[in-house]
Amino acid sequence: MSEFTPTVPAKVLPPVTVRDLPEPPRHAWRIIGPGLVGAGVGLASGEFILWPYIASQVGLIFIWGALVGIITQWFLNMEIERYTLATGETALTGFSRMWRHWGLVFVLMALASNLWPGWVTTSATMVGYLTGAAEDSVRWIAIGMLLVIALALTMAPVIYVALERVIFVKIALVLILIVVAVVFAITAESWVQLGRGLTVGARFPVPPLEFAVLMGAIAYAGAGGGQNLCQSNWIRDKGFGMGQYVPRLVSPVTGHEEAASSTGFQFAPTKANLARWREWWRFANVEQGATFALVSFVTIALMSMLAYSTVFGRPGLANSIEFLRVEGETLQSTVAPWFGILFWVIGALALFASAMGIVDYSSRLASDTIKTVYLRDKPITVNRVYFLVVWAMTLVGITILLLGFDQPLILLVLSASFAAVMMFVYSILLIILNRRALPAAIRVRSYRLAALVWSVLFFGTLTVLTVVQQAQKLFG
Repeated sequence: MSEFTPTVPAKVLPPVTVRDLPEPPRHAWRIIGPGLVGAGVGLASGEFILWPYIASQVGLIFIWGALVGIITQWFLNMEIERYTLATGETALTGFSRMWRHWGLVFVLMALASNLWPGWVTTSATMVGYLTGAAEDSVRWIAIGMLLVIALALTMAPVIYVALERVIFVKIALVLILIVVAVVFAITAESWVQLGRGLTVGARFPVPPLEFAVLMGAIAYAGAGGGQNLCQSNWIRDKGFGMGQYVPRLVSPVTGHEEAASSTGFQFAPTKANLARWREWWRFANVEQGATFALVSFVTIALMSMLAYSTVFGRPGLANSIEFLRVEGETLQSTVAPWFGILFWVIGALALFASAMGIVDYSSRLASDTIKTVYLRDKPITVNRVYFLVVWAMTLVGITILLLGFDQPLILLVLSASFAAVMMFVYSILLIILNRRALPAAIRVRSYRLAALVWSVLFFGTLTVLTVVQQAQKLFG
């Protein structure tokens, strides 16, 4: 092992330490979770608004697009995980090894996309549907939710464990809603149309929907933007691969902070290490496929079927939070009053959990990059940087709500544009990173390399379309 020279670049950050790859888990079910967290955080407006809205306008002929988007993101997530499994470093740290400021670029784009508290406001609006609260009250409900999220993320002894539990509850609630919907609301015709949307009836429905809307729906089916990058952080906290050598992110108030190197490790490609690698890689692929990919597609498909069964063809539906009000009222009138209430209750809780996940992943990306690249030799821990970022995002969100702003146009433009740009750029960087920084035996190759090339082409096209479209909105 002493003869092995690490392949991870060391011009920008200190070299990695050579250590053996830890043994794979004997009981794999105990470390299942990061894929479910990724799916759970991603189950937000796309699954509750965008895809059901598409189904309400054109039926289920485009459901194949969700499958394409989720498969593309599965490949992306696995290449993000590949680097972390092999080094214990996040993908953003790997990018920063190629150019010092790559991590900061992605952090700033993620923060710009998430500064407006959209998900928590949507959740608060659904609470308003349930309680009949005045529109002005929604703002105060949202502020209360932001404070609860910040307190939960900074007081939990192990932050990932707290987030995982919230997301597991969310997924369970959504599955309950789906089961009830299958029994009481989803029609036999929608099952037929689902099959057609995945086979002979599949087509690209332009018009009546904008091409960019449909492309965006494909791109962000499941997750999207900076959330995919956080798979690195989540699998590391769960102890995947070389991530076992890195302490988990804990509360600086209630947790036990450990001193740790801000850079990672690498294993020599010996016969024993490569055998362990194959087991880890197989497990990680199955975990992502059986959790992130499966849960994301099932949720999108069945929520779209629910919308098709209840509001398909209804004129004047908006692709916004108003869609959820109309769908809930329709469920109350066509199925039973209790079903509409159940729909809003689970929707409010689900979107609240997504808001918590978004604050977490944005703060994780920021704190990891700031500590590793810019404060590496400073006494402040990554846990305290995380604490500061969480509360900074919370205070910015509260300020926006207190000032009475709806989402500012420029922030809406940045949010829509940055997600596409991020995925385009990091698809390219993943090819470079996982070809050059890893030993030949575990580099990305063959059909997985082709999948990354497809991702570059797809998100590159989406980037151009989004930027042109948003520029037209800004400048006429």
